[in-house]
Amino acid sequence: MRDMRELQVSLSQTQKVRLQTAIEQLEKLTSRVSSSANASVTVADTIPVNHEEGVLKGHGTSEVDGDIVATLCGVVERVNKLVYVRTLRARYKPETGDIIVGRVIEVAPKRWRLEINFSQDAVLMLSSMNLHDGIQRRRTATDELNMRSIFEENDVICAEVRGFQHDGTLHLQARSQKYGKLERGQLLSVSSYLVKRRKQHFHHLQDYGIDLILGCNGFVWVGEHVEVRDDMITDDQENKPELQQTSKPNIKSLSLEEQEQTYTPPETRQNICRIANAIRVLTSLGITLTVDVIIATVEMSKALYFDVHEMVGAEFYVQVAEKEVERRSSSIKKK
Repeated sequence: MRDMRELQVSLSQTQKVRLQTAIEQLEKLTSRVSSSANASVTVADTIPVNHEEGVLKGHGTSEVDGDIVATLCGVVERVNKLVYVRTLRARYKPETGDIIVGRVIEVAPKRWRLEINFSQDAVLMLSSMNLHDGIQRRRTATDELNMRSIFEENDVICAEVRGFQHDGTLHLQARSQKYGKLERGQLLSVSSYLVKRRKQHFHHLQDYGIDLILGCNGFVWVGEHVEVRDDMITDDQENKPELQQTSKPNIKSLSLEEQEQTYTPPETRQNICRIANAIRVLTSLGITLTVDVIIATVEMSKALYFDVHEMVGAEFYVQVAEKEVERRSSSIKKK
């Protein structure tokens, strides 16, 4: 949980007391979960290994007078003989296969350069990009000349981490229709530690007509749902709620009727803003982002008759924190 001083809202005295109580309860619940699973440590804490032989010291550990001590704050993890400390609020560290959301900052020869909330920019090569015709072929000089018709500066893109090259450059790939340009939505930046790596990062919220992408790099996309069939996806994968994007035609070249078809209805815009505000509140409180928690927060705002703009007010922050206490308490009791 975040400290109350980090919240960018003005609280009344009663709200301060309620929020402080909720934060203290959440800290107690978190410590109970940690003690029953993996031990939480701070710098210089001794990590108990029961005098085992052949223990390997991993990241965040050091040996002092025969004991293994923590050099970072976090949670002790073990993989066979390897002992290391997993930091709770670490910066984003790309791993191959990560689903990320980024913003184009440069169109260079045969590549786009993206800002992805990492210590260095990432590169998406033209050869690693799925073209509109869907045909797998060599990229020609014409393709290179038409790069700006695919992505240009400030475009928001969803892609997959391909890995680091020998020169240290982080490369991305977008070889499927589910990746590509994201339009008609909001891009949110959150702390990457609040987005855990999961099997599914694309989510279609059918009740709201919204596509949600929880990028591993801490960039979250909330936008209008777009249906595009991807021939590369198998029948099993088609049943999964995944965002599938395609580039949109230039609105200036569309007829009035076609423009109406691409117009985002006011209700959908409200849903985008409501879901985005729910994410902002959860992020400010330091609550890990999951689809279930986000939807529960949205439903709570509607049940309590909070308007979209009221969701970023002090009272809703307090009620979300109190609701999180109830949720975690009930989940512990079920165990």
